[in-house]
Amino acid sequence: MIDVVVVGGGPVGLFMAALLLQHGVSVRVLEQRAEPNPHSRAIGIHPPSLEALDGVGVAAALTAGGVQIRRGLAIGGGAEVAAMSFDGVSGRYPFVLSLPQARTEAVLERRVMELDSGSLQRGVTVTGLHDDGGTVAVDVVTAGQEARIYAALAVAADGVRSTVRQLLGVPATFREYPDAYLMGDFADSTAFGADAALFLERPGIVESFPLPGGVRRWVARLPAAGTEPPTAASLANMVGERTGIAVDAGSNSMLSMFGVRSRLAQRMVRGRTALIGDAAHEISPIGGQGMNLGWLDAAELAPLILSRLGQRATERDLACFESHRLQAAARASRQAEINMALGRPLPTPLWHVRNRLIGFAGGTPAINSRVAARFTMH
Repeated sequence: MIDVVVVGGGPVGLFMAALLLQHGVSVRVLEQRAEPNPHSRAIGIHPPSLEALDGVGVAAALTAGGVQIRRGLAIGGGAEVAAMSFDGVSGRYPFVLSLPQARTEAVLERRVMELDSGSLQRGVTVTGLHDDGGTVAVDVVTAGQEARIYAALAVAADGVRSTVRQLLGVPATFREYPDAYLMGDFADSTAFGADAALFLERPGIVESFPLPGGVRRWVARLPAAGTEPPTAASLANMVGERTGIAVDAGSNSMLSMFGVRSRLAQRMVRGRTALIGDAAHEISPIGGQGMNLGWLDAAELAPLILSRLGQRATERDLACFESHRLQAAARASRQAEINMALGRPLPTPLWHVRNRLIGFAGGTPAINSRVAARFTMH
């Protein structure tokens, strides 16, 4: 029997594994995908996450490969409305690190393999989970062969459609929003450099973030979901019409259209199994909090797992963890709702009022600093 089974080998599951492996805990990470996912939706790593990731020795490698976003600009009608500096949010990491998720996962996987080359198992589908009060038995299928893995504890980091959450019968509150976005990566033709830019335009927001290698990500709120098949040309046209910036559609390297949902599990701990990351809470990607929230779940859970393996953790400790992390997820969900609301289409008079209010907030140091802290999850 092993100490901990981690279901899900994405960035949150891999980080969870690294936290435990470096303390001598035996871990098996069960990942359904046979190969790493080459597509990247999440790109932002916030300062608290970098501090947590430094705990497993990967923050330096991630920082070396990413773009340090130290400032965000709000632009409306071709003029700067407000600017926000991240210099005061952290002494060690006064920036949001922009790095494609696939590269983040690769760094974390390399660290896990350094700690235990046999801990990650790919192509594994979880089909059952049984908790007898003393052990957790996980039923799996690998290459058509059924097997059962026994562990003292289990951690589910298996995403928004979490099989483990369903097997445990944990209910979740679900909400679907009317917002839809088109996102794509293109060669960077702007003069923004390492700055992020939010274009607060009347037809809807356009967001722009630098990526490594002279690439820039553009995210535009769609006027209506599913009106036309998304294309690189349609996104480039939308960006040009709203911002006046020419984007080379031929340089597109990633394109994705997505709607927005939120899902908050009512429990994060049931018996000897814990849910973390998207398995416990699905947050709107507008604001880039989801992956970071999962890492902070793992960082807070890891000491409790070590204590529980040593028969020291109490039910009260686990209840406090659950309460604290569910509150953090609820705050993140509310922040995402605010972010979406600020980016929705507005009639001209309300558009002017909104931008003036944002300009006032951005020009008030106390408010500016507080908003910067909220955006970077401090």
